[in-house]
Amino acid sequence: MKVLLVNPPYQTLTSNFGVGHQVPLGLLMVGGALKDHGHEVRLLDAECRRLTQRQIVDEVRRTSPHVVMVGHAGSTPAHGVCVETLRSIKSANPQVITVYGGVYPTYHAARILTDEPAVDLVIRGEGEATSVRLLQALASANRTDEACPEVLEHVAGIAFRSGGRVVITPDAAPIADLDAFRVGWELIEDWDRYTCFGLGRAAIVQFSRGCPHRCTYCGQHGFWVKWRHRDPVRLVDEVERLYRDHQVRFFTLADENPTTLQQEWRLLLEELARRRLPVWFFATIRATDIVRDAELLPLYRKAGILYVLMGVESTNDQVLAQIRKGSTSRQDLEACRLLKRHGIFSILGHIVGFEHEKWSTFVTAFRQLALYDGDYLNAMYVTPHSWTQFAHAARDRRVVQTDQRKWDYRHQVFEQNHLRPWQLFLAIKTLEFCFHFRPRRLWSILRTRDFFRLRQLLWCQVHTGLVWFGEIAEFVFRTTFAREPKTLAEHYPSLGAPAAPPAESTRDRQLVPAGENGSQGNLRVSPGPAVLR
Repeated sequence: MKVLLVNPPYQTLTSNFGVGHQVPLGLLMVGGALKDHGHEVRLLDAECRRLTQRQIVDEVRRTSPHVVMVGHAGSTPAHGVCVETLRSIKSANPQVITVYGGVYPTYHAARILTDEPAVDLVIRGEGEATSVRLLQALASANRTDEACPEVLEHVAGIAFRSGGRVVITPDAAPIADLDAFRVGWELIEDWDRYTCFGLGRAAIVQFSRGCPHRCTYCGQHGFWVKWRHRDPVRLVDEVERLYRDHQVRFFTLADENPTTLQQEWRLLLEELARRRLPVWFFATIRATDIVRDAELLPLYRKAGILYVLMGVESTNDQVLAQIRKGSTSRQDLEACRLLKRHGIFSILGHIVGFEHEKWSTFVTAFRQLALYDGDYLNAMYVTPHSWTQFAHAARDRRVVQTDQRKWDYRHQVFEQNHLRPWQLFLAIKTLEFCFHFRPRRLWSILRTRDFFRLRQLLWCQVHTGLVWFGEIAEFVFRTTFAREPKTLAEHYPSLGAPAAPPAESTRDRQLVPAGENGSQGNLRVSPGPAVLR
């Protein structure tokens, strides 16, 4: 079958003025699996090309695919543009089969299929194996509406309509061998469109999936079900091919927690260091693992680890305990010092919007973050997702931002007890400015004698400033808030009654009739597809 993978034209200040546009790894993973099973696949990256909906429709008409698959890494805030893209495609090409995948549609499949006629099918969870099985089912049914429902009921991990009802099949089992499916790198037509941190061509690779930790605001452990990893040598083989064949010099590890097993993580670092490839890496690593790996940090640097995003979340130990972060401010401080000592840039992820902040809260936060002496600060608003424990705990909090396109961690969502939206925004922008322009940091930049390191510091300073000014302009001219805020439970009807947090792999649990789902280990299964009216 002819398949067109569409990365929708979702635009962010970070991509356009910050670190740069990144490859749509999820679509490339699906594309590689489908190509290896005999399908004709093309990628249309409407985001990095900044295409209009009309241009997307023209491309669909030109290529005449049987199936169009749409998904985006920024799943929740990108949902609106994903649906808009699917509507445009379906309106102009009603015969094409439209498939929607990602984290948000995984957990809201029933509601999407009920509200959006432009969506024919939803893939829930990991996409590679499910996409292959789905297209095999569609091909066997010869794409006839009458035959499809009966065939599709046997495909795990999807949702679709049948006779005016929404059918959700049992969850697909997690992929046991992550090396069984390859990434379709050949689908990228122009590598020069993808750059990061001013270091040239960039790619995203994945060593592991899932996370063993249970931070209340995060739903990654539920989406991936369990932590798994690739063969370290095979991953480095892939990195080396991308460097030699496409001159890719910067890699982002798309892992929630790549350091979970220290032995496997060390094998990956050792293999990278052994090959001496002139490439650099960005990774998200927990402070506790950095402290654990204190003796390995010289190996981090030899392997090419250049930027580490570390989720500080809060400088208050009580808040860290409340969200089950599993670390303390003392460990965060030690991790920052260790990274600096070994020449690795630290990016501190700091979350605000936990309801009780005052002006004094931000003064204290600045003093603590300045003490950490990290290189960059990424201040983010706490954002609820219906499938997380945090959302259930915050069900009675009032939502001031009803435009879900702004649920991107860069915009306020919840009403505050003490600060109005403009006051909270001003506090955050002031915190960011004071952090990046504190005298100690500026003096350290001026004293830098390493030209490469100086270039990175200046490049990031400039682009951080561009995003900072852009967010101020957007707040002033393009951001509005609800005059009569409703509670999160009113925004998400599934939170309307007190309930336990969703099970780890429960998707659309609130819509499945009680008693239909059992459990088998970490994987929720059903005796048959759940039919929802």
